[in-house]
Amino acid sequence: MNWIILIVAGLCECGFTFCLGKAKMAAGLEAAGWYAGFVVISALSMILLAKATKTIPIGTAYPVWTGIGAIGTVLIGILVFKEPVTFWRLFFIFTLIASVVGLKMV
Repeated sequence: MNWIILIVAGLCECGFTFCLGKAKMAAGLEAAGWYAGFVVISALSMILLAKATKTIPIGTAYPVWTGIGAIGTVLIGILVFKEPVTFWRLFFIFTLIASVVGLKMV
């Protein structure tokens, strides 16, 4: 169950970076709403990470959490914010995924 919580926490990290990206493109009350979403989802992500580390070692949980967030954020950047897709970007995303999977296996 704590692995599911950890995955949700990582997805929340993607959510708060999405909110930050949208806030950057907005102004006024719309930007304030995105920033509020950033704060709420950030807090939720941290709370879920803390809960997951009750049974998952922090040395495993934190890299998995940041890996999910990093990979998800890059994908959001590419798919939503139209950031460039390059060979090296995809190569390093793949190596990050391999590293997170390898960490889980050991």
